Amino acid sequence: LQGPCASYDTACSASLVANHGSMRALQRLECDTALSAAVNMIMDSTFMRINATAGFTSASGRSHTFDARADGYARGEAIDAVACRLLDEAKDGTAVRMNGSAIRQDGRSASLTAPNGQAQQGVLSAALNDAELSPQQSSALEAHGTGTALGDPIEAGAMAAVMLSQRELSNAPLVVGSLKANAGHTEPGAGLAGALRLVVQ
Repeated sequence: LQGPCASYDTACSASLVANHGSMRALQRLECDTALSAAVNMIMDSTFMRINATAGFTSASGRSHTFDARADGYARGEAIDAVACRLLDEAKDGTAVRMNGSAIRQDGRSASLTAPNGQAQQGVLSAALNDAELSPQQSSALEAHGTGTALGDPIEAGAMAAVMLSQRELSNAPLVVGSLKANAGHTEPGAGLAGALRLVVQ
């Protein structure tokens, strides 16, 4: 392992931002194989208490994603890694195609826990453009979906604006889910864990 190396700390998006860097390094021929990995282990209760005191975590201990019971998120653990190669170099039968990628900053929003719906629409549109796909060609979407009464509706609105605005009733349904409802919020590992869940299913 002697190629370009970087650590990313962008909170919940860290593993996806790392994977974005891997994809771009491959496309620029900086390396022929790229490894993206993320780890979240709960080793100490201090951070749990801080999050609970701030009102971030669920009193019920579950992430109720896109649910009327949403009252915060449950923390989860993950160790996830993916090795990427350019498609023409991948061995037959072992390749999962990653068509496109995009990253964006949320910009101004009401608070740390309040996402910016317009920014979310922008990154969804940018990812589709990079993949050269239309929203109608997408059949599944892994949402951030932390299970908060504030964030989930904003995210749902952004997804609807981009993914459903031109979708006809005759199109296949768009299946939306979030790993957090089953495994909790794995924080820096959340993005890659969610992407891998789509691959497994």
